[in-house]
Amino acid sequence: MLTASNIHYEVSERDRGIAHGGIGAMHALVCQLGLAQAINRHVRIFKFPLPYHESDHVLNLAYNPLCGGTCLQDIELRRNDEAFLDALGARRIPDPTTAGDFCRRFGVGHIRALQDAFHEVRQKVWAQQPDAFFKEAILDMDGTLVGTTGACKQGMDIAYEGTWGYHPLLLTLANTGEVLGLVNRPGNRPSHEGAAAEVDRALAVCFQGGFGRVLLRGDTDFSQTQHLDRWHADGRIRFIFGYDCHPSLQDIAENLPEHAWKKLQRPAPYQVATGPRQRPDNVKAQIVKQRQFETLRLQSEEVAEFNYQPTACSQSYRMVVVRKNITKEKGELRLHDEIRYFFYITNDWGKEADEIVFCANDRGNQENLLAQLHGGCGALRAPVDNLESNWAYMVMTALAWDLKAWWALRLPEGPGRHRTAYQADKLWVLRLEFKTFVQAFVQLPCQIVRTGRRLVYRLLSWNPHQPIFFRLVHALRC
Repeated sequence: MLTASNIHYEVSERDRGIAHGGIGAMHALVCQLGLAQAINRHVRIFKFPLPYHESDHVLNLAYNPLCGGTCLQDIELRRNDEAFLDALGARRIPDPTTAGDFCRRFGVGHIRALQDAFHEVRQKVWAQQPDAFFKEAILDMDGTLVGTTGACKQGMDIAYEGTWGYHPLLLTLANTGEVLGLVNRPGNRPSHEGAAAEVDRALAVCFQGGFGRVLLRGDTDFSQTQHLDRWHADGRIRFIFGYDCHPSLQDIAENLPEHAWKKLQRPAPYQVATGPRQRPDNVKAQIVKQRQFETLRLQSEEVAEFNYQPTACSQSYRMVVVRKNITKEKGELRLHDEIRYFFYITNDWGKEADEIVFCANDRGNQENLLAQLHGGCGALRAPVDNLESNWAYMVMTALAWDLKAWWALRLPEGPGRHRTAYQADKLWVLRLEFKTFVQAFVQLPCQIVRTGRRLVYRLLSWNPHQPIFFRLVHALRC
């Protein structure tokens, strides 16, 4: 089928184009939201912005992953592309060494000011959402390791599992996937360190943005009992945290009457649209059985609840416990059964116990989000020389992920007969992986044409997602 032959290449003398034509729509979104002005207003790095303003550097780092860049050095490709510069109306953009030097100029105060600029803009995006959007914000928190092979990076340390590097803390908005908080820390710091202060900052952003309630979620490292009372005192805040299986808690669970337990029925992960298919043979399970490896198999799950007052709290909270019956097998032999307990502390007394468990388990989606920040837009990396400069790099590059979310949130839903379909498109774009989003809406080969007072991006190819793309372009122009 591949019959092309006698292939020749030539350089166009007059027409010029770029491979990432969707960057024009992204820049139009940035201009409409006033992001550049907000950055320049909040962040003061230069005494005299010659030739670049602070926003030029920040957007340069954010646009790099949107155009397929994976490291600082990839900026050089677009810096020498005259068509790309024309597409953004730029005479030049910072080179990689200048971008790295800009990161090194940041202190903690500058990073906080930059995050405040982002929050100001995200609240503008939220203000354009329907009323149902503001029912409840769900804040997930977790730490993640950023390894580095460097030996001279100030602030790096060795983590519990032997990785040298940093251990940033991230707070994300589960509703949209936006990064509401990012704090870089040495690699040996515990996951929950500084989490309470960052949660308070994120709560203020959510309430100022119009959310009526906020749900806090985290694993066992984030059950910060000394802060639960003051969060509970604000009636707008709910929390569901994992809790360590202490011997005292396990004793309480073991002594619960049998009628207190009920079977935990987990919903199906998805609905079969056509008909169930026959599963292929499980090759992995066959190998495990043949080689007599020990394996754990979940037999059943049960859920119960009781009141519990942590030592650092002045009142009792609801403790939901899951009892897992696990069988330990070796080859064909069944060795023994084992009971394990998993605890969740919450101040939500309205939901059923199984709903609390499912809601807590939904926090696992944050692992997918962290994977996108690691490998998708490449924000969780440490290319510069110290803790603060790498923190600044992470915050500025993570802006690419937030721009993707804002791009989706700005899609119009419309009041007409297509409203349901438009809402489904909006949710689909919001949940896209970063690479898929770039391929669908940014990697659009375009010819760049200047006619009169217009800058025209003339599309040179087609993909099935262009109706969504042009719907946003029309909304931005209107």
